[in-house]
Amino acid sequence: MGLLEVRLFGDPVLRQRALEVRDFDGSLARLAEDMTATMHASEGVGIAANQIGILRRLFTFDIPEHDDRPG
Repeated sequence: MGLLEVRLFGDPVLRQRALEVRDFDGSLARLAEDMTATMHASEGVGIAANQIGILRRLFTFDIPEHDDRPG
């Protein structure tokens, strides 16, 4: 699994319309795994494919059952 570059506010790709996912194949599964690893490394709870520069309608999320963070 590899970490991916997260696009920041102002990046034009964040304003583009993503393409519909029609087939969930091995390459899309690997992308979802890499997105999840990137999300965890960034201490986020969700990430969309366009946030890493890929115009596909795909997102991953992970909401912990118990939040141990202060505040």
